[in-house]
Amino acid sequence: MMLQGLWQNLDYVASVVLFCIGLYTVITKSNLIKKFMGLNIMETSVFAFIVALGVVDGGDAPIMGAGAEPPFINPLPQALILTGIVVAVSTTALALSLIIRIWKQTGTIEADELREIE
Repeated sequence: MMLQGLWQNLDYVASVVLFCIGLYTVITKSNLIKKFMGLNIMETSVFAFIVALGVVDGGDAPIMGAGAEPPFINPLPQALILTGIVVAVSTTALALSLIIRIWKQTGTIEADELREIE
C-alpha cells in the first residue's frame, strides 16, 4: 500500500530525495564550490517539485485549436520555473566569480581554513 503510494508520487519523492542530497552536501562539505553545488541541487529539486505540481494526468498542452480538449496542463508553474532557471544561472555565475576572488585573495576555498584566516 505504502509502496504503491510512493510509486504514484514518484516525482515528488524524487524531488525530496534530491533536496536531501543537496542539503547533505551543504552541511557536510567544507569546500565552497561543493557547498554551492549542493545549493544548486536543492534549487533544482524545488524546480522539479513545482513543475510536478502543474502536471495533470491525461492533460493536454493549453493550446486552443481544433482537437483541443480539457483537461489542460497548468502552464503557470512552467513559466515560473523558466524565470527561476534564469535567476539560478545568474546567481551561479555570481557565486562562482566570488569564489574565484576568495581563492585569489586567500589561496583556499575551504570554509574551515577561511574561518582561521579571519
